[in-house]
Amino acid sequence: MENSLQKKLEQAVWVARSLYDRGKTSGSSANLSLLHEGAVYISASGTCFGNLSVADFACVALDGKPLDQRKASKEFELHRALYQKNPAIQAVIHTHSTYATLWSCLPHLDAKNAIPPYTPYLGMKLGCVALTPYAAPGSEELFRLFRESLCESNGYLLKNHGPIVGAPSMMEAYFALEELEESARIAWMLRNEPEREQMLIH
Repeated sequence: MENSLQKKLEQAVWVARSLYDRGKTSGSSANLSLLHEGAVYISASGTCFGNLSVADFACVALDGKPLDQRKASKEFELHRALYQKNPAIQAVIHTHSTYATLWSCLPHLDAKNAIPPYTPYLGMKLGCVALTPYAAPGSEELFRLFRESLCESNGYLLKNHGPIVGAPSMMEAYFALEELEESARIAWMLRNEPEREQMLIH
């Protein structure tokens, strides 16, 4: 295996295990991917972030054609949409982290800015987070709705489902996802505060 690809996959494994060990995902619910020489390496179907290894990635062309025998995550199309949207994106992470998922279940007036800016850090690490309407996980309807919701943002909440972020590297995607989850946690804790609008950064 080419050395640079090996390093990328090892970093992806570290990210996956860090998220799992700290309760940011559970079971086989999450998936992550990276680009290398025009191909997508994505955690295979049924894999768990808690014991993910370098051998647990399926290789898929950007047109969706499998390039090895591993079965890609059923949510590959979400990853592909982000890669096709912005060539700067080289890594994508999708989880069902608790607070981002909780926040995605609430109604939001602005679908292109679903998480309120109570601190400056989400903007610094990711920017605005857009909301994708609900459809069943892994469904063609979800993939269509996700593509239709794509905008300038590289971070999204899938309604009643969880977050997905893209970034120029796996570590940048990891940091952005962490900040998205923390911002959703703060928003959730402040959701019943009567003066919460006054707490926003303008």
